[in-house]
Amino acid sequence: MKYSTFMMPIHPPGRLPGETLREDREAIILADRLGFSEAYVGEHVTDAAETVTSSMIFLASLISATQQIKLGTGTLNLPNSHPAAVAAQAAMLDHLLQGRFILGISPGGLMSDAEVFGSFGKDRNAMFVECINTVLKIWESDPPYNIEGQFWNISVAKTMIPEIGQGFIMKPFQLPHPPIVGTAVAPYSKGVTEMAKRGWQPISANFLMPQWVKTHWASYAEGREAVGAVASPSEWRVAKSIFVADDESTARRYALEAGGPYHFYFKQLIRKLVVGGGRSNLFKTDQAIADSDITPEYVMNRLVIAGTVNSVVEQILAFREYIGDFGQLLYACHDWMDPALGRRSMELFATEVMPRVNAAIGRA
Repeated sequence: MKYSTFMMPIHPPGRLPGETLREDREAIILADRLGFSEAYVGEHVTDAAETVTSSMIFLASLISATQQIKLGTGTLNLPNSHPAAVAAQAAMLDHLLQGRFILGISPGGLMSDAEVFGSFGKDRNAMFVECINTVLKIWESDPPYNIEGQFWNISVAKTMIPEIGQGFIMKPFQLPHPPIVGTAVAPYSKGVTEMAKRGWQPISANFLMPQWVKTHWASYAEGREAVGAVASPSEWRVAKSIFVADDESTARRYALEAGGPYHFYFKQLIRKLVVGGGRSNLFKTDQAIADSDITPEYVMNRLVIAGTVNSVVEQILAFREYIGDFGQLLYACHDWMDPALGRRSMELFATEVMPRVNAAIGRA
């Protein structure tokens, strides 16, 4: 099983952006040195807690600082962007990374972003589909393009000058396009099925209850079967909040108790998704549970894997036994309230936890 990282970079509001951005970069540079396969970084424009406002700009800052790790947008919130800008910027980043780029896409879930970009109240799923379809059409065609849609029209027919190259939008380094992944957050996700039909691969979110994560495999397999393909567990990425420490008391204090960065993360997420987004179902194993009962403690005790190396290995194996086989475990990055503990957790995860997990399941 490969191991990668997924960064939904939530930090306490009030921390200096320069500080948190350096910390987030350091985490990915460390992941590269530790042999992590991929790193995904999210983006939001209207959130003081999430200081990465453009995942592509952030990833560009890591090009020369990393060697082997593949860098992915996690994700581009497509309804917030013009498809021509997405196509041109993603293609440029793909060339800069020379094949180390993965295009992660989604409709976006932060409603204040939707409002500021004028898509609040609109059919964001339809905008998402049209945007990525338009990006792919741009990459597979030549100007003047003449792509007409419900939300965007793309053409340079009036202004192109072919003999000097004016009007051409860059095509990506990886042809026909970079690998495409999408984050899956809904139980029994139909989005996963549609992604699978198109050859895209899912990332199951780290804030989804295991019984809902489990449903994503069936959705993915259904989509692959619909186009005459066979789904492979190697194509399924699953994110998980994990903290590894040298002793159980440190692990519990840092990852499972109030005052720690994991408690802060889930407190923020509950406020955004349950109160602000009406997505309480993501955190419930029984829909009869009252929204008021969804507390950080309730969520952490069901979603966070924390402990010493031996304990974390056992918990990962039990999680895999429950949801089924998958190809990549994505270590979810959280605020480094204690930088030494944050680094140590990643080191223990890469050098001790994952080798033991792979030995247990019979993989190199």
